[in-house]
Amino acid sequence: MTYAVRSAVVRFGDTLALDDVTLEVEPGSVVAVVGGDGAGKTTLLRGLVGRIRLEHGEVDAPSAHQIGYLPATAGSWPALTVAQNMDFVGGVYGLSGTTLSARRDELLRRAALLDVVDRPASQLSGGMRRKLGFAMAMLHDPQLLVLDEPSTGVDPVSRIDLWRLVSEAAAAGAAVVMSTTYLDEAERAATLLALDDGRMLASGTRADVLRSFDGVVARTTSPHRRDWAWRRGREFHEYWPGEAAPRDATTLVPDLEDVVIALSLLRRHRHGLAS
Repeated sequence: MTYAVRSAVVRFGDTLALDDVTLEVEPGSVVAVVGGDGAGKTTLLRGLVGRIRLEHGEVDAPSAHQIGYLPATAGSWPALTVAQNMDFVGGVYGLSGTTLSARRDELLRRAALLDVVDRPASQLSGGMRRKLGFAMAMLHDPQLLVLDEPSTGVDPVSRIDLWRLVSEAAAAGAAVVMSTTYLDEAERAATLLALDDGRMLASGTRADVLRSFDGVVARTTSPHRRDWAWRRGREFHEYWPGEAAPRDATTLVPDLEDVVIALSLLRRHRHGLAS
């Protein structure tokens, strides 16, 4: 079974939020949806889980009781304790008694939250609260797990914990879709979908995306064309689509971050959107 959103079009008033976007995910795999703020990541995920209606396109997804969804917000109720949050969600999905307690304790153990079961969610750190939200989304063992920027604003240690939980969910057979602004996380996924302003920039495996990239990326301390350049550390990278870079620029093998930024710049220039 492939879960998917195909040829999705979504408008909010005069704003075209998604324009012919397709996302597919197989059970046992992780798909990363990447892009900056306003790229359409949240809209796409909400369309997949049935939170918004598509103007055009189709959705293939399991029933609501077989979907686990972690929104971009914390995903838990601040006044409830960790245990109360888990038990409330478990009751919604028909879990009770020893079945609920065993599943709850196992997930909290894996999320390193067993020591804080009686602490209100409002008193958790940002990383701990995101891990609680993940555990709540996983509690009913869903077929499709959808995570909206689960690691944004999370400390490095909690990011590692979250990725371990994501990998374990996929290994257990769940189809996992997660949005992120971190391209290093996208490289860990089986496949990725890059969005910009509601449009698809690239999709496929990391190798597919890198292999299909056309043009030259060069390293320079002084860009020749600032609107085709971006800062990487103490230097700039500059994109030369379909042409050679100047002799004083050092060409390099682009990584995923270079490719996604370059494709975004190319799309904006082609549509007259560059500043």
